[in-house]
Amino acid sequence: MTVRRIVANIGTPDAAAAKRFYQDVLGLDVLMDQGWIVTYGSDERMQVQISFMAQGGSGTPVPDLSIEVDDVDAALEGMKAAGFAVEYGPADEPWGVRRFYVRDPFGRLVNILSHR
Repeated sequence: MTVRRIVANIGTPDAAAAKRFYQDVLGLDVLMDQGWIVTYGSDERMQVQISFMAQGGSGTPVPDLSIEVDDVDAALEGMKAAGFAVEYGPADEPWGVRRFYVRDPFGRLVNILSHR
């Protein structure tokens, strides 16, 4: 048996509210839209990972999601331009990532990062 995919599911009465954050700013594609469920994703080859954390590192809270991007500074500017408030960072962390925290439209704390 091989795990093929891990999907984060976020409960909301308004699935369409994800568009500005996940599609417009982060550039994810709509893979499926059934009205009650909208799935965003990418054809980019990704690793399957799931993390269990006691804290978020550098004294931060544990984020609900971590999203790795190729250009964290471009993502940061996109989030700011779209009106999303940055809650932490940007920070160059001692374990080799540059990151920031932002809340998505559903109040989930999202860690946006790039490896240096």
